[in-house]
Amino acid sequence: MEILFDTAKLESDLQSLEKQTNDPNFWNDSSNSGKVLKQINKLKEKLENYKKVKSTLEYLLELNEILYSEIEQNGNKQLEKDDISIILSNVEDKDICSEIKEIISTTNSLEKDINKLEINTLLSGKYDANNAILTLHPGAGGTEAQDWVQMLYRMYTRWANANGYEVKELDYLPGDEAGIKSVTFLVSGEYAYGYLKGEMGVHRLVRISPFDAGGRRHTSFASVEVLPEITEDTDIEINPDDLRIDTYRSSGAGGQHINKTSSAIRITHIPTNIVVTCQSERSQIQNRETAMKMLKSKLLNLKEKENKEKIEDLKGVQMDIAWGSQIRSYVFCPYTMVKDHRTNYEVGNVQAVMDGDLNGFIDSYLKWSKTGHTENK
Repeated sequence: MEILFDTAKLESDLQSLEKQTNDPNFWNDSSNSGKVLKQINKLKEKLENYKKVKSTLEYLLELNEILYSEIEQNGNKQLEKDDISIILSNVEDKDICSEIKEIISTTNSLEKDINKLEINTLLSGKYDANNAILTLHPGAGGTEAQDWVQMLYRMYTRWANANGYEVKELDYLPGDEAGIKSVTFLVSGEYAYGYLKGEMGVHRLVRISPFDAGGRRHTSFASVEVLPEITEDTDIEINPDDLRIDTYRSSGAGGQHINKTSSAIRITHIPTNIVVTCQSERSQIQNRETAMKMLKSKLLNLKEKENKEKIEDLKGVQMDIAWGSQIRSYVFCPYTMVKDHRTNYEVGNVQAVMDGDLNGFIDSYLKWSKTGHTENK
């Protein structure tokens, strides 16, 4: 744990940042001072969480030794130290039983805290703390694939709500008969991108199609794009002459997806052919600002992926949304299983996953991506 959680480096970084706040000119730049204070708070929180876990562990070890000494003094030397259930059934002393139950309860709580601390330690990427922008697209297959996109949209929304994140729809294009042709939404909250970045890729569905009168089994694909929302200044410089900006009326069947004015914005970055759209706001200006953030996120991702210094050197790469490129499979028939093909993590309760139970997949991906080793569970 000491190796994974480098407290010496965290404390050194904290001292360095706190030293900056002592500079007389520190508060003159409100933007920079805000970022520094935010970093300081994050480092302090990490260190406090680590110290809390370490202190609890030391307390448990000490209590454990005292407890076994008491058990041996009560004539139970033959019991193995890991036979907690046997000890509880054989020890009559109520105080000892109470201490044992406290150890069990505290250990279970500590296990959760350690796992959370480990996962948070893995969220050390440059943009991991940012909000996340997700875009879902169906693969070939018409209504069947579009319905799969709607199922995934519901799944991510359920996950976000269950984990304290807010979801804001940015762009929505409904399917012709059912489902969704495309949807872009913002997941807001600390480390949203860090947790969701592993969801990027092609997702495969196998089920008996509700749209097939013959009740045949179908395989559908959908792509999930996950990008960090870029709020701070970056080295992404966009030439206005490279942009084509169109306005149009929001599409949809009504409700939150309908707008009677041409406030929706579509921005095309001509050199890379990247297109972003936003229709969530009533104001054209607000939609344009949001769309520009989306464009910066896409360009930054492409720039880092291709390791290019200039946007002019970028070329968009399109991944096939089809067989062979999937990161995860969701099987409803002939058996039920959800399996991540990178980590080999799998569960049999497919309905729970579709209801937003994704933390097992997220945690296993973070550990796998950090170590480079496949985990079998």
